[in-house]
Amino acid sequence: MGNTEKKLTEAMEALDEGRYQNSFDIFRPLAEHGDPKAQFYLGFLYRIGQAVKKDYQQAYHWYLLSAKQGYAEAQYKVGLMNYKGQVVDQDYQKAFKWYSLAAEQGDRKAQFNLGVLYRRAQGITQDHGKALAWFLAAGEQGYAIAQFTLGGIYENGQGVPQDYQNAFKWYSLAGEQGHIDAQHNLGCMYYHGEGIPQDFQKAFKWYSLAAEQGDLKAQFSLGVMYDNGQGVTQDYQKAFKWISLPAEKGDAKAQFFLGCMYEDGQGVAQNYTEAIKWYTLAAEKNEPMAQSNLGHLYANEQTGKLDYVQAHKWFDISEAKEKENIEKLMSPNQITEAQKLAREWINRHKKH
Repeated sequence: MGNTEKKLTEAMEALDEGRYQNSFDIFRPLAEHGDPKAQFYLGFLYRIGQAVKKDYQQAYHWYLLSAKQGYAEAQYKVGLMNYKGQVVDQDYQKAFKWYSLAAEQGDRKAQFNLGVLYRRAQGITQDHGKALAWFLAAGEQGYAIAQFTLGGIYENGQGVPQDYQNAFKWYSLAGEQGHIDAQHNLGCMYYHGEGIPQDFQKAFKWYSLAAEQGDLKAQFSLGVMYDNGQGVTQDYQKAFKWISLPAEKGDAKAQFFLGCMYEDGQGVAQNYTEAIKWYTLAAEKNEPMAQSNLGHLYANEQTGKLDYVQAHKWFDISEAKEKENIEKLMSPNQITEAQKLAREWINRHKKH
């Protein structure tokens, strides 16, 4: 091992152990003498602001010196900074140039990003075939986001014939690496039997993995599976727990479902006030079943929320036939008021 290689090994060990000042002190003179690996890692230390004040200009300077010597990771970083417009003007053509150089050397991140440029026609003429080729190159190297992207391309038939088996293959590879969207999509494929045999237990497994990572769609789906007892023992309290999470983040379907649970006392104590609250949140997002259920709650004397005007308003908005029945219980003034409220709501929501 030559002296330079020995010093680079020492610097990398220091970097791995978090001894940033030691690594900086070794990388700096090597970089100044033109070593491309040292130049790259010196740029890295400037970018993360360890052992030295964070400085993207200096980071770009050292990355560029390294990239010009053919160091693939530096070429990728120069491409990325040109793509984002970090300390240099945003320039997709330069991003394409540097990504291409790194990708040809096998850098999987550059391969994926090059595919994105071809797909979006950024800095190069759109070419779905070349995009696919670079996504495949990155995916075959185990890059999870490329694998997920390939799953989507095959599932939706984007520039290729629709192929659920290939979609399943690539989603599985990404999902096994913890890619949250791939895990959700695998859950969907198993749940609906899309291109693979329907399997609620495997759907439950993949939804659980995504839900635990915070995926709102998977949390809702997991709640529905607990509610229906699909792939798992029926458990209304766990259904309520999981459906509450996306509902609190504004998901209209989850808000409607939570309203149903409060109305029916399923997994939670029956509470018409809470039911109205969640139905209203969903109804404001134009969820028609929530609008209709609001009408029924306001029309039912047993709920303690009897309000014919509100009931008529929501039946009108949701175009429910029950509107005609409730009019028989209302005065002309009440009907006029309800129609006015419905018109105002409809006009207000047309603007959004």
